[in-house]
Amino acid sequence: MRTNQLRINQLSSETYNWYLGYLEAVDSGDVQAYSNFLAEDCVMQSNNNLPVQGKAAIAQFLAEYWKSFASLEHDLLNIYGSDWAFVLEALNHYKRNDGKSVTLRAVAFTDRNQAGLVTSVRFYTDVAPLFA
Repeated sequence: MRTNQLRINQLSSETYNWYLGYLEAVDSGDVQAYSNFLAEDCVMQSNNNLPVQGKAAIAQFLAEYWKSFASLEHDLLNIYGSDWAFVLEALNHYKRNDGKSVTLRAVAFTDRNQAGLVTSVRFYTDVAPLFA
């Protein structure tokens, strides 16, 4: 993960460190580590796709989705919001399974409950270049 371009961060130090761990779990492709950040009733939605509902369903979805590329690295640009509801603007650096590199601009909206677990995450990016 890259943080050297992070311009605005409106999260507390505690939540920012939590979020770095969350993103490290994504970048590592470790579904179990990522699942530890989710509430049981979490909902995930990507672009205009149907939402994936529930921690187990999200883990199953990501286990398959993350096989469609070789690696992912987040490059944080801005984080706006509160410790309970925030949006990340980032560049996502992918390595495709054919070895080619692709960088995509993305945003992700995240909501957390009082226990600090993710209840909803919505991310928006044009993944067409990743699968071209």
